[in-house]
Amino acid sequence: MGKILLVDDAAFLRALLREIVESDGHTVVAEAADGADAIEKYRAYRPDLVILDISMPEMGGMSALKAIMNENPRARVVMCSALGTRHLIVEAIRLGAIDFILKPFRTERVLEAVRRALSPAAQRAAD
Repeated sequence: MGKILLVDDAAFLRALLREIVESDGHTVVAEAADGADAIEKYRAYRPDLVILDISMPEMGGMSALKAIMNENPRARVVMCSALGTRHLIVEAIRLGAIDFILKPFRTERVLEAVRRALSPAAQRAAD
């Protein structure tokens, strides 16, 4: 089971994600409400997976994704957003995200993305 960092500016969405991933046996090691805090918490906790919202105040998810991937090219990140535009999905994957989940969250889809991101195949792809 993985150690997960949840990043979303909405506390209720972080709580929902926490409930979903913990129901599958994962541990939420930290939460962040913006991209800058996400980078700090990534450095402090070195989670196995980051679930990262795209649209946040201060520093958004795409900027945080770039910073996390620059710091650790093997980082595993799943992006999430209510904005499911093809351009954002393609850009997030290009920058290193493993998967993309849309809001409102569907439990099965979140767990599918988490399991895929934490799989040995995802690790080999990052190597």
